[in-house]
Amino acid sequence: QLSSFRFTVKRLFSASRSSVDSEEMRKFQLLAHKWWDEEGEFSALHSMNDIRVPFIRDSLLNMSSDYHLGNPLAGVKILDVGCGGGLLSEPLGRLGASVTGIDPLEDNIRTADQHKSFDPVLAKRIQYKSSSLEEIVEESMETFDVIVASEVVEHVADLETFIKCCSQVLKPEGSLFITTVNKTQLSYVLAIVVAEKIMGLIPEGTHEWEKFVPPEELERLLKANGFSVKAVNGMLYNPLSGSWSWMESTSVNYAVHAVKSGAQGQSSPADPLSEMEGEQPSATSTAL
Repeated sequence: QLSSFRFTVKRLFSASRSSVDSEEMRKFQLLAHKWWDEEGEFSALHSMNDIRVPFIRDSLLNMSSDYHLGNPLAGVKILDVGCGGGLLSEPLGRLGASVTGIDPLEDNIRTADQHKSFDPVLAKRIQYKSSSLEEIVEESMETFDVIVASEVVEHVADLETFIKCCSQVLKPEGSLFITTVNKTQLSYVLAIVVAEKIMGLIPEGTHEWEKFVPPEELERLLKANGFSVKAVNGMLYNPLSGSWSWMESTSVNYAVHAVKSGAQGQSSPADPLSEMEGEQPSATSTAL
């Protein structure tokens, strides 16, 4: 009885502090069956894999000398938060990682599970759960080597709660990768007016400018929750070619790599992106 009462109280507390936004869920429910249409509403996320997957892979490889040719992320446990239909989970699984993809929308998880089932290798490496991040915190503390939250934080209800939860399920010296949209006049014009209203690259109403996140605010929240920010890289989307590239400015889209402090509370001694910084322009973004 007492344990049941505690569980109920815990669930109520979780619900009151949830990072899941029910309005956002309703928007994506209508699109759940379209995730794997490379020419459809998620085409820009498909092409984003061309830069976000190497960014994640190379950042992790620069932190470790122990990797396997052909399966460079073998043995790495990744949590893909807001995985949608599995567009990022699958290429990470193909690199050898063990991926848990979570999404609060059951229709998204059904789509992801069905698509994964076509590849026996991925079927073993990836598991999907219809779950919020808070529910994962309740199940498993400091479990994952890596968390990816790509095009997610601009849709959450409470960003600080979201970052705290990421820290709780990430191992010390684990990596957090985020891609999102800056809150600038330019991002309003490109991400909402051009991408949604004029060109129809994504469904109208997908984004709310008020929920866009300036990199300075994201860095502040990360540092306040025990992360060391290793890279903030700008991203540019070319709607004519349908391709992404790195750029200097973070005025629209950008990617962040942060590392959770070690067990003693010190920052991670290694600077994993020192080599990459020469190869990759220091950060910019284009918003979708």
